[in-house]
Parts: sequence; C-alpha cells; structure tokens
Amino acid sequence: MTLRLTRRAAIGLAFACGLLLGSGHASAEKIVISNWDGYMPADLLANFTKETGIEAEMSVHATNEEIMGKVVAGGGKGYDVLFVSSPFVEALQNLKLIAPLDAGKIPNLANLYPEARTLAYDPGNAHSVPYAWGTTGLCYRSDLVKAAPTSWMDLLKPSADLKGRITMLATDRWLMAAGEKALGYSVNTTDADEIAKTKALLIEAKKNLLAYDDTTFYSKLVSSEAVLVHAWDGWCNYGIAENPAIKFVIPKEGSDMWVDTMVVTAASEHKDAAMAFINYVLRPEVHRWVAENILYKVPNQKAMEGLDPKLIEQYPNIGIAPADLMKEEQLRDLGKAQKDYTRAVTEITSAQ
Repeated sequence: MTLRLTRRAAIGLAFACGLLLGSGHASAEKIVISNWDGYMPADLLANFTKETGIEAEMSVHATNEEIMGKVVAGGGKGYDVLFVSSPFVEALQNLKLIAPLDAGKIPNLANLYPEARTLAYDPGNAHSVPYAWGTTGLCYRSDLVKAAPTSWMDLLKPSADLKGRITMLATDRWLMAAGEKALGYSVNTTDADEIAKTKALLIEAKKNLLAYDDTTFYSKLVSSEAVLVHAWDGWCNYGIAENPAIKFVIPKEGSDMWVDTMVVTAASEHKDAAMAFINYVLRPEVHRWVAENILYKVPNQKAMEGLDPKLIEQYPNIGIAPADLMKEEQLRDLGKAQKDYTRAVTEITSAQ
C-alpha cells in the first residue's frame, strides 16, 4: 500500500505532468484529467490506457478554487475530466461548464451505494459521479490528551493542556464549518449574523492554535508537536498509519459530509473517452484499489465490500456506513455568499 500525502490543499504542486503510457494499443484519443496530487494510484492511468487504448494525461490542481479559476477563465478547454468537491459541481453546472453524463456509457454506476445515487447536490448523478466521500472531525493523540475530545468546543475553547498544541484547517468551507457546527448553525448558512458570530468565535479560537495547517497536520501529531488537529477523516488515517495512538472522532454537534466527484467538461472534445475513464474507475477492483491506496472511503458498494477487513480494523473511519455518513450535513454551493465566507476567513486568518 502506498500512502499519498497530499490532497485538496497541497501547496505549489499545480504542474502538469504528461504520462508516457506504453501499451499494445494505438492511442486513438487522449484525455486530460485534473485531480489533486496523489489522489489516485500512480499507475491507474497507465492501466486504463493499456486496457482501452485511450491515452490519458494528468494535470494536478492544489485546490478546488484553483481548478475552478482555470476552468472559468478558459471555458473548460483543455480538460476532459475534473475532480472537484460537490459544491463546485453545482457551481460548474450553474455556469454550464460541465456536460450531462450519459448513464448508458457508464454502466458501472450500478456499483454505487444507493445513497451515492441520491446526493442532494446532484440527484441521479446527472452531472457528476462521486469518487470518494467522508466527513471532517477531530484527529488526536489518545496517549497525550487528558480526555478524549468529543465536541468542536474542545478544539475552539480548549483546556489548558491543549493550548498551543492544536491545528485547524484553513480552507474556507472547513474552517467555517467547525465554528458553525459548534454554534449550532448549518455549514451552508448564508445568514450574515451567523457568519459574523462564527467569525468572532474562530478569531477567539486562533489565540490557542499552534497553526492553520491543511497539509502536514498529521505529521505534527506523529511528532507530538500537536496533540489535537482539525482533519478530514481520510487524512487522519495517514497519521494512524504511523502511530496507532492517533484516533478520529466526529464531534457530538455533527459535522459536514464532503463528496469528491468526477465530472466531464462541457468543452471536452472526447466525451465518450472521458465517460469510459469514469466507468473504468467505478469497476469494483479499480475503485477498491483506490480506497486501499488513498485510505479514504469510496462510494462504490462492490468495491467497499471487497476491502480487506483488516484495513477497516486499522482505520475505523473507513468503515463508517453510508447511512451514518448521510446523517452529516452535505456541503452545498453558497452562490454569492461564497464571497462572504472568503472575506470572513481572510479576516480570521489575518487577525492578530
């Protein structure tokens, strides 16, 4: 198993790396895929080409915002398949920058959990296919904290022994979500008063932080520089892989449910090949291989049923059932209110 150590907010890795994909097939087509770095097995594209003869090139984006900016600026030209989180599916759809999917060309949609076919942002998978899903919570050193955390307030108003040994995610939606859930608000609130109160709570919480950290927080746990971090469930697993005393918990107030998806751009000149790629990923053995490689849950029922039980024993959050995951609040597109979130997060992270 290869651990992939960057996702969502990896810094400075937005480069394109063409893959030379030898195979016995003549490459009739070539598709360009943009994904987070290390968010699929390294040789997945090569295997896809060997089987289909379709050449595939990987372009890496660091954040949803980065690929969104590129696609909006260029009308999506130059890309065939994008990996983006669910709120960005809605935004791209509203801008008519992604294509409707042809279910007849993606028969492996049948392998998805029923819950993955009815997600609120795209019921029926009309424009997107879920690739990985999960939630956000607290990742901590069970051997170094006096009491296991159970609440977002353990992160935001910590006990004396935790102060200065905590990190939080700085990505807009997830930073705000921690404060919103702590205050009993929706993670999709657009209410100005609730946004202001969330901002105030998070500015106060900043005084007790070691750092905002979207990329190396698990390493800080392993080294014990931090003992409690705000984390995506799958990424907490990277810490657990190095120290089994690291645990993950969803706070009692609840959390968000995030979904990372695959979409086909409206500008793609190779839509059939793009859908063939998505169909390939959804094959049980391929999607299972993805889960084993990136240590995140995948929404593919047949793939998950084929996982080695020892993997779930080692990383319990991989075993969160879809029905339980659906109890968390799905992140949705905020529309014009996204600017309010961006402004609030800028003020939080720059506050003295």
